[in-house]
Order: sequence, then structure tokens, then C-alpha cells
Amino acid sequence: MKIVIGTDHAGYVLKEKLMVSLKARGYEVVDKGAYKYDEHDDYTDFIIPVAEEISKDPNNMKGIVLGATGQGEAIAANRFVNVRAIVYYGEVKSVVDDEANMIVRSREHNNSNVLSLGARFLTEEDMMSAVNLWLNTPYIGLERHARRLEKIEKISIKK
Repeated sequence: MKIVIGTDHAGYVLKEKLMVSLKARGYEVVDKGAYKYDEHDDYTDFIIPVAEEISKDPNNMKGIVLGATGQGEAIAANRFVNVRAIVYYGEVKSVVDDEANMIVRSREHNNSNVLSLGARFLTEEDMMSAVNLWLNTPYIGLERHARRLEKIEKISIKK
């Protein structure tokens, strides 16, 4: 599977570690930057290329973006058709149970294809756990989930 990754300075160190881990596990990794640490860069310069790539082939690749909180990154990514970005910056385990875990639900029910990570809230171990759970959880594709996603894809906001 192809995984497209991008971050600004806030997630640069974690991105570099994540890329090594994913490549070691046999994933094809496409790096959209940042390619060096620059505290004055803008996350949009790296997130937009990730979202553009995912938008072209949303069912055969996934994106992982990192930023300080992951919020702006997800907002930018979700501007693109066929992109379903979710934000994660907390506990992998649900307080209730694993079945209610937001990462699991984002994949099973919403077929999320971009994971936006809040780098300032995650340890390397937390990040790896979240990414592994997200990548290994399939979209279950029940009729009600597919129907909802189809309605979302039909939305066209006119300016």
C-alpha cells in the first residue's frame, strides 16, 4: 500500500521516524515534506500535496499528515474531494471499550483515508500505536455507512 506523508516543522521529527518504520514494514512511502526543520514553514505547503494525491486515488492509498495539533492539517485536507481526514492527538484506547475507539470507527464506518496527527500531544510510541491501529482497521462497508459516505461525496458548496 502507498502511504503519502506530509508535515510542517511541528511534526518533522516524528515524520522522519514514522517513515523509517513504515518502510521497514514494506509500505511504499511518498514524502511530501517538510524535508528539513524550518520553524517558519507553513503546514499548508506540505498538507495540500498529500491531499491532492489522496484525492486522485482515495481507495488505494492513504495519507498521514502531522502538525502541532493536527486540526488545521485536517481542515486543509478535507477541502479536497474524496478525502476523509480525521484528527488524532490522544489515547488510542477508548475509555469505554476498543469497539468505541475513534480510530477504529473512523476506518470501519467512515473509511477515513487521511490520519492527521497532533504532533505536540503524541509520543513516538503513541503515534506508532495510532498509525498501526488505523492502517490495520478495514472499512466494513455496511450499507448504511456506504449510503452516508455517498451523500457526503455529493455535497457541492457553491461560492
